[in-house]
Amino acid sequence: MSDDNWREKLNGGGLYACTDEDFVREQLACLDLLYDYNHTRPSDTERRQEILKRFFGTVGEDVYVEQPLHANWGRNTHWGSHCYSNFNLTLVDDTEIYIGSHCMFGPNVVLATAGHPALPELRWLQYSIPIKIGDRVWIGANAVILPGVQIGDNSVIGAGSVVTKDVPPNVIAVGNPCKLLREIGDKDREYYYKNYKIN
Repeated sequence: MSDDNWREKLNGGGLYACTDEDFVREQLACLDLLYDYNHTRPSDTERRQEILKRFFGTVGEDVYVEQPLHANWGRNTHWGSHCYSNFNLTLVDDTEIYIGSHCMFGPNVVLATAGHPALPELRWLQYSIPIKIGDRVWIGANAVILPGVQIGDNSVIGAGSVVTKDVPPNVIAVGNPCKLLREIGDKDREYYYKNYKIN
């Protein structure tokens, strides 16, 4: 089945099929570039940066992504500056993912803009809703960010969290489903982890 309006539906949150020939051809070109990135040597920093700039929609200064990186498209993901991602970042970026500056991602983080209807008869269709991550956000290992989620500036998402709703700025949120644990405040100026004091 061909879906002539897949681009419009993809970017508008509508249901679409991923079977259009142009869709498949364009995605394969992106995946080839991703393959090139994942097979560069870690010491080949210039080539790695050159591929990242071609692969992603936009990339600020000093963005470092450990290998392997997984992404549906790459070109729909937009990075600010001074960001770091640990191993196995997965970007289901069928539509836009916006990542602010000074962000950190632990190992095995998933940012998924796409989903499928619960109704079995429609489950072969897909929808995509953008994800927005503010500045200075830290997302812990094995966290999953679901379609349409926005995370405010300075917030921390705890390891293993499944984020189904927006997270405000300046908070720590944890769990499945992810919930507000507390605001970032005076305690964090004195202790960096549990009872470990900042010297």
